Order: sequence, then structure tokens, then C-alpha cells
Amino acid sequence: MSDLFSGTDLFSEFDRLQRQMDSLFGGFPSSIRSGRFGAFPQLNIGTTEDSIEIVAFAPGLKLADLDVSIDKGLLTISGERKPAQTGNDDKTRDETRTYAQERFTGSFRRVIELPQNADPDRVQARYTNGCLSISVGKREASKPRAIIVQ
Repeated sequence: MSDLFSGTDLFSEFDRLQRQMDSLFGGFPSSIRSGRFGAFPQLNIGTTEDSIEIVAFAPGLKLADLDVSIDKGLLTISGERKPAQTGNDDKTRDETRTYAQERFTGSFRRVIELPQNADPDRVQARYTNGCLSISVGKREASKPRAIIVQ
């Protein structure tokens, strides 16, 4: 039994086992286009007549922690989420042993395949209250138009 725990905290072992099970089974997406279970940041993607609208829910980040790029029809959102500061001083933080952690920390990257009618020259992004809102305009040629029959 000592080989199993090898001096580590029991809760840490349970957390490690849970992460392994999550990565093995991957969760159950709600649709074919859904990402893997627990992906960060979570996304809402929709469309209007003029644009593709993407909202990434990424609370606790600073603007400098985010990177948004577009290349060959792929929109990439990446960055790093730093651990939350617990305790008032360095000594308290060093002595705290975590037994449960639900908040994601570390590097992340989400890649979204844009439809062919997306115009990479018409992209706007803003980060407000933990939500990254990205609007990608549609090409003029792809918009519906009325044709007069003669």
C-alpha cells in the first residue's frame, strides 16, 4: 500500500485519478461540433446576416494574457491563466496543500474553423468583464441578394 501513495496526499491522488479518467473518456459533447469536455475557455458561436459572432468566457485574465490570431480560415484564441493567489503572504501560499481544484490554470489554446464566407480582414475583438467577444465579418459576395428576373 505504501507503493501506491508513495508519501503523497490522498486527495492529490484522487485528483490525479479524476484527471486521468476525464482525459480517457473525454466527456460527452452536446453536438458534433462541441469541443472536448472541460475545454477552456468555453465558447458560444453564432451568426448574423453580416458576421460570425464568437464569445469566449475567460474570467480572471488580463488583456495581456490573451492572444487572438487568424490564419488560413482558423481563428486561434490562446493564452495563459495564472493560479489564483491564496493567502495573504508567500509563507501561507507555500504551506497550502490543495485537495480540490476546479479552476483551470495554465496555458490554453482553442482553434475555431471559420466558414468560407468569413472575411479575415474584418475582425474586431474586445475583452470586457471576463468575456472575449470576437466579430468576424462576412464577405460581401456571400451575402444574399435579390435578383431581378426580366
